[in-house]
Amino acid sequence: MRATVVTSFDQPMEIFDVPVPEPGPGEILVRIEASGLCHTDIHAARGDWPVKPNPPFVPGHEGVGIVERVGEGVTEHAVGHRVALPWLGWACGTCAHCVSGWETLCESQRNTGYSVDGAHAEYAVASARYAVRVPDGVDPCEAAPLTCAGVTTYKAVKVAAVRPGDRVAVFGIGGLGHLAQQYAQLFGGETVAVDVTEEKLRLARDLGATHTVNAAEVDPVEAVTALGGADVAIVLAASPAVIAQAHHSLRRGGRLVLVSLPKENGFTLPVFETVLKGITVIGSIVGTRADLAEVFRLHAAGRTRVAYEVRKLDEINEAVEDVLAGRVAARLVLQP
Repeated sequence: MRATVVTSFDQPMEIFDVPVPEPGPGEILVRIEASGLCHTDIHAARGDWPVKPNPPFVPGHEGVGIVERVGEGVTEHAVGHRVALPWLGWACGTCAHCVSGWETLCESQRNTGYSVDGAHAEYAVASARYAVRVPDGVDPCEAAPLTCAGVTTYKAVKVAAVRPGDRVAVFGIGGLGHLAQQYAQLFGGETVAVDVTEEKLRLARDLGATHTVNAAEVDPVEAVTALGGADVAIVLAASPAVIAQAHHSLRRGGRLVLVSLPKENGFTLPVFETVLKGITVIGSIVGTRADLAEVFRLHAAGRTRVAYEVRKLDEINEAVEDVLAGRVAARLVLQP
C-alpha cells in the first residue's frame, strides 16, 4: 500500500510503498476512503510538542473507511462497516478516568497517527473497540473532519456548559472553528466569530454567526467587549497572543476554553483579572467515543455542515503549506 511516512522532524513527509498491515486480536483492517488533515498532524511531523512521536510513523487521526478484515475476538464491527479512526486509538478501559466516562484522560492511551500508525495511507489497522461506526448516508469526506475537528469542538462546547443566550466567541474560524460555531449555536449560543481572514469570516456568517470580528483590522478585545463581552471564549488558534485576547474579551463570570496547543506551551495568565472577574479557565481535550457518536448523529440529522476541500494523498506536503499559510478556509481531506 501507499502510505505517508514521517521519517524525520526536519524533512518533508514522504510517500512510500509499504506492506499492508495485518490486524491482530481485537483489531480491524480499514481501507481508508478519506483522511482529514489536522494541524496536529503538522505538529507531529515537525516534533513541535514536548512529548514527541517516534519516526518513522504514519500520521493521520481523522481516518474514515471500510472494514476489510477483522482480527480474532472482534465483535464490535464486521467486514463492510464504515468506521472512523479518531485520535483516541486505544485506552486501558479500567483506570479511574476510563470507567468514569473520561477515557480521553487515560494515562495509558495510544493515539492514532502519533503513538501508533495512522490514516494518511491506503489502509490502517485500528483497535475495533475504539473505532466508531459512521452512520449510513454520511459522506466519508464529511465524516473525516468530524472525527477530530468535530468531536473536539463539540466537547469544548459541552465542557464550557454553553447555555441558551450565552455569547460565545470562537477565536479561529477554520477546520475546527466553523464546527465549534455550529455546536455553540445548537446549544443556543449567540456566536462571535473572530479571525484574521475575510474568507473564513464569510464562512462564519454563512453558517449563522451573529457577529464577526476581523482581528487583522480591529482590536478583537475591544470589538468583543463592545458587544458586552463574551460569556465563553473558545480558543482554536495556536497562538499565546490569541489566548490572551480571548481571556481579555470575557465578561465577569466568563469561561475561557483552551483547545489549541501552541508550541510555545504557555501564556501569561493575569491572575488579578481572573480572580476579580471570576473567570474559569478550562482545558478541553478531544471527545470520547460516545461524543463522536453524538457528533455523527447530529450530522446525519442535517444539523451541521462540514466545509472541506479534497486533495490527493500525494499532495500532503503542499496541503501542509497551504494550511500554514492560511490559504484553506476550513478542512482539507486527503484521499488515496
